[in-house]
Amino acid sequence: MFLQRQVVWRMTNRSTTTILSCRYLSAGASETTTSTAVKASHPPPKKKKQRLVVAVGGNALQRRGDRLTIENMMKAAAQMAPTLAELAKENELVLTHGNGPQVGELALERAAATFDVLGAESMGQIGYVLAQAMQSVGTTAVPILTQVVVDQFSDAFKDPTKFVGPIYGSVEAQALQQSLGWTIKPDGEYYRRVVPSPPPQEILQIEAIRTLLEHAPGVLPIACGGGGVPVCRVPANPQTLQGVEAVIDKDACGSKLAIELEADGFIILTDGGGIWENFGKPEAREMEAATPEYLKGTKAGQRYPGSMGPKVTALIDFVEKSKKKGVWAAVGDLKDAAKIVAGEEGTFIREDVPEGVKWRAGKTGPPRRESKEPPPF
Repeated sequence: MFLQRQVVWRMTNRSTTTILSCRYLSAGASETTTSTAVKASHPPPKKKKQRLVVAVGGNALQRRGDRLTIENMMKAAAQMAPTLAELAKENELVLTHGNGPQVGELALERAAATFDVLGAESMGQIGYVLAQAMQSVGTTAVPILTQVVVDQFSDAFKDPTKFVGPIYGSVEAQALQQSLGWTIKPDGEYYRRVVPSPPPQEILQIEAIRTLLEHAPGVLPIACGGGGVPVCRVPANPQTLQGVEAVIDKDACGSKLAIELEADGFIILTDGGGIWENFGKPEAREMEAATPEYLKGTKAGQRYPGSMGPKVTALIDFVEKSKKKGVWAAVGDLKDAAKIVAGEEGTFIREDVPEGVKWRAGKTGPPRRESKEPPPF
């Protein structure tokens, strides 16, 4: 009777598992050796997440025709939360937001407060509303009270351009200008208050934001809300900060935030889609992609200095000033956020667009319609 024993060695590399089987027979039989290569099953490598900075306008929290109330803001935030949660699941996401309507409303309630304080209040208010909405769909969000250094001697203080607060008719606007000393400018058919909007120079909490991204991947940072709290350094003692009476443009600050974080993409979500040629006309067409050079050459968005103009400038700045290769920027409708990242909606800004521009096939815009009656505030 023969006795036998089998010994198995396993040698594994990334693609195969090799099994060497040696059999020994006790009755002097010859030794036989066999080898078999077996394919091992390995899960496909995980796709590297993109780092994205997404800017949502303050108007996104106030539906057209709705009063500016906390209840309406929470309703609007709850509607956008699933879209943002999906982006946060698939990417490294940082969220920033505007505050134009909210900070203007606060200014009406508290005339003695300066805009740095009002900006901080609106940042806390909106940050809470967004964080609650995100938590309700399973995403933990952390609002960060962000201070942003500006130049207190900037030319922006000589010509205020940032719209804040509600719209007014001409008679009411003139009365407010005379009684309160406001600077008021036309905004479409109506008038709104404008305040200085100096460019952002330094984001003081940038390392806190970066730490959350790198060490708490399940957490969504909300930063630079309303463009951040505007502060300046005291010339005699640069470590000392003081508030500045201004409102920083949230898109300009979002662009700088994306550059500082070395983001792959910077997205501005609006309620009007991407960048259009002949916007508001039957022959309007939307850009699918464009280079910064093309946008600057055609002065895209510059006819709308209170809305699309600053957005286009911020998108261009990110693509041109980022030190990271292959970055992109995009603008599109909030409801299409996931499709924008996939390149199916909105307008992309990149350096490598043949002929400078590509038009979105089969998509034209309806005539622009503006109500003669201002929405209730």
